[in-house]
Amino acid sequence: MQTFAFQSPASVADAVRAASIDDAKLIAGGQTLLPSMKLGLAAPAALVDLGAIAELRGIRVDGDSVTIGAMTTHADVAASAEVRKAIPALADLAGRIGDRQVRNRGTIGGSLANNDPAACYPAAVLGLGATVQTDRRKIAADDFFLGIYTTALEEGEVITGVRFPIPKKAAWQKFKQPASRFSLVGVFVSQGPAGVRVAVTGAGAGVFRAETLEAKLAASWSAAALAGVTVPSDGLNSDLHGSAAYRAALIPVLASRAVAAA
Repeated sequence: MQTFAFQSPASVADAVRAASIDDAKLIAGGQTLLPSMKLGLAAPAALVDLGAIAELRGIRVDGDSVTIGAMTTHADVAASAEVRKAIPALADLAGRIGDRQVRNRGTIGGSLANNDPAACYPAAVLGLGATVQTDRRKIAADDFFLGIYTTALEEGEVITGVRFPIPKKAAWQKFKQPASRFSLVGVFVSQGPAGVRVAVTGAGAGVFRAETLEAKLAASWSAAALAGVTVPSDGLNSDLHGSAAYRAALIPVLASRAVAAA
């Protein structure tokens, strides 16, 4: 691994200042950045570790919403009694990310900032109509995800937390790639303050909403409403794990299962 400077700020303000150094990278759980550095795919001049910033951790329920700090680990979300009570589908999703090591190191903020096209958390954020909070502003989920490994975050902008509206119903279904445990296709469905939402990850270049399925479920929230519905395969991923047509076929099947589970 190449040499680099390292800083561990104690506040968000200090982290923002440290990140302003040319070619500095923020590091949360490090589940993507560190392996990329080891492979020579990334060579930042400096790392700014967010792990010591206490204000970025924690879970808070306020009436009709759940706010999760950006440095809260997947394991903490999965184990949270508050999350399991308010949004059990979110706790279920967090508990099925990667393996135990990943869940105990990976964070919700790091996952969202990286925006891997097969990551699980983007499906929950988009599927629940959540709001990503940063040191500068609040970004609606529909405006946050811009494409493969691309988000609306500006240079040096730090995710501080995510606010999830509590839905009436929600569920998550994941057809995982067995080696990486990323979603070959994952579908998050919800019915709540943001209406009916169906978010899909793993199938395309990034997380997206399946509007055809949303319309069917808005008319009738039932698994039967999705019977016979097809999703176009145009633009979907095709690789050794599954063709675009295969992924397209999985989307309504998983959505139907999710609705039944919800």
